[in-house]
Amino acid sequence: MLCLKVIDKNQISVAVGRGEREVNLVVSREYEEGDRIFLEVSQKPCYVWLQVDDALGKSLVYVKEDIQYKVPFGEQRINLSPKVFSGKRHLIHVREAYEFEWKAYRNLAWNVNDQHENSMFFPHASANVETRGEAVFAAKNAIDGVTANHCHGEWPYESWGINRNPDARMKLDFGREVEVDRLIAYLRADFPHDNWWERATVTFSNGESMELSLKKTDEGQEFLFDPKRISWLELSHLIASGEPSPFPALTQLEVYGTDVNDN
Repeated sequence: MLCLKVIDKNQISVAVGRGEREVNLVVSREYEEGDRIFLEVSQKPCYVWLQVDDALGKSLVYVKEDIQYKVPFGEQRINLSPKVFSGKRHLIHVREAYEFEWKAYRNLAWNVNDQHENSMFFPHASANVETRGEAVFAAKNAIDGVTANHCHGEWPYESWGINRNPDARMKLDFGREVEVDRLIAYLRADFPHDNWWERATVTFSNGESMELSLKKTDEGQEFLFDPKRISWLELSHLIASGEPSPFPALTQLEVYGTDVNDN
């Protein structure tokens, strides 16, 4: 059983929908600060296609706990399309994923629904530093599926920014065991404002690590390796080029592989 609901700041239900495998919940009013979207799942863990807003799109996520999603306002919406959560009619959607969907070879890093404080559903991106704590430079921007990288700042040019910190690290948590064999990295390419990393290290939860040799380009850079069973990976030891700009950043990180969880 799946249950979607929207609850306002006074704990009053705005809209509720239930279904065995799929729910379409229509919200017929403008969102207000303090509104939260809830997904309750009777059997966990599970895999679902989740869409918290029709303008944001959906992604396949692994749910470990019932989900609480805070509708963003103000600065917290700059990294999202201006169409997201706007207007007087919204469609929230969830569907239980078929086994052939979650077992397929795919980008396991993709989650358009991730939030900074998320510990309930995966994948989830976090970092030890994000430029000025601003949403437009948050780690979660690197897994939202948007690869536009010719500028910086407002959507669609959100990125993970490191605030000039050479010790910056970004962690990508899958929430369960997966098997991966391919990374694709999109560096932010707002040259000459941006610098770029010549090298970076990926550390895997199984204790292995690999060094990435990167190029100055706006294209995705692909790295293949022997399959590894992991639950998370971390990007660190970011070595910038000798160019004068102090602003390297990551637009997108894709991680390809398959689930090995039989739950």
